[in-house]
Amino acid sequence: MTRRSVRRSVRVLGVASGSAALVLGLSGSALACNIKDFSAEARCDGAKGLIVVTDTDPSAAEGTVSVFLQGDGGVETKVGEQPVKGSKEGVEVSFPENWKPSATYRVHVKAANVDQDIKPDLVTPSTACKTEESQKPKPTASTSPAPSSSPSPSPSKSAPAQPAPPAPSASASSSAPAGSSGNAPSPAVGDSNLAETGAGSNTGLIAGLAAALVAVGGGAVWFGMRRRGTGRQG
Repeated sequence: MTRRSVRRSVRVLGVASGSAALVLGLSGSALACNIKDFSAEARCDGAKGLIVVTDTDPSAAEGTVSVFLQGDGGVETKVGEQPVKGSKEGVEVSFPENWKPSATYRVHVKAANVDQDIKPDLVTPSTACKTEESQKPKPTASTSPAPSSSPSPSPSKSAPAQPAPPAPSASASSSAPAGSSGNAPSPAVGDSNLAETGAGSNTGLIAGLAAALVAVGGGAVWFGMRRRGTGRQG
C-alpha cells in the first residue's frame, strides 16, 4: 500500500467524521430550547381573568413557568408556578388571575438551557373582564295610573223610589288583558379553547445519517489496509 493510498484513506475518514459532527451539531442547535419559543398574554374567561403562557419548543424539553405581578416600588407578588412540556404545535398553561387594566406581569421560564424572563413584560389590556351583572340588562320601572279620588254621587232624596240598575261587576272592569313585558336573555358567556398539541422529533433520521457516514469512513480504512497487505505479498 502506497503512501498516497494511506493519505487518501485518512482523508476520507476525516471527511466522514467531520460531516457527522456537523450534522449532529446543526440538528442539536435547531432543536435546542429557546426563550423565543415562549409567549404570554392576558385573557378573559367570562368574568374571570387568565394569564396564558404558550410553549412552542420543538425539542419538547420539560421546564417550569412562573408568573409575578409587578407592583409599585418594584415589589412583586407571585401569582403561580406550573410545569410545562412544549411541542412544535404549541402547549398552553393557564394561571387564574383577576388582573386589573394596564397591569404589568413578569413571566420567567426555566427549561433545559433556558433560565430567562419573557421579554417584553406582559401588560394587560386597558379594559377589565366584564362581570355577570354588567352583561344583564337592567329592568325598567313600570308606572300605573293613580286611583281616582273623586267621591261617587249620592242618590237624590226627591227622586221616586225605583229599582236601581245593576252596577257593573268589578271583574268585568278588570277583565282587560294586562300588557306583558319580557326581558331579553342575557348574552351567553364565551368559553376559551385551549389548543391540543403533540410532539415530534427527527432524532432517528439524524442518528441514521451519522451512522452511515461513520460506516463509509470505516470501509475506507479497511480497503486501505487490504491493499497494503496485497502489496506486501506481491
